[in-house]
Amino acid sequence: MTEAVTEPWEEDGPSVVKKFIYINRKAPYGTIYALESLEVVLITAAFDQDVSLLFIDDGVYQLKKGQDTKGIGMKNFSPTYRALDGYDVEKVYVDKESMELRGLNEDAFIIPVEVLDATQVGDLIRRQDVILTF
Repeated sequence: MTEAVTEPWEEDGPSVVKKFIYINRKAPYGTIYALESLEVVLITAAFDQDVSLLFIDDGVYQLKKGQDTKGIGMKNFSPTYRALDGYDVEKVYVDKESMELRGLNEDAFIIPVEVLDATQVGDLIRRQDVILTF
């Protein structure tokens, strides 16, 4: 009797789902961090992982409505954040203090966010399996 060979990606049973959080701290332009983070988030979500995004410090500017990048010669990629919903990425958080220090409120963002205080941010991060900071 010949035994069938099972490849690792063909295992029986449910696949392992990890909780990923992507912490975005950098302004949207001037470095590649913001765009790279967004691309990695979409890839991770495509593999049906549990994805959360957290925007802290100047990272809150990544979600700001009305970005005009003509003066710096770069394409405005902020509308791509609207694609998150299509990838079932619905856990998008903004640090309250970072938002307020920059004169922003929830209405300033291109997509819906949940605003968290410092204690809630800490709790969120502690519940994750994988933490990636950009």
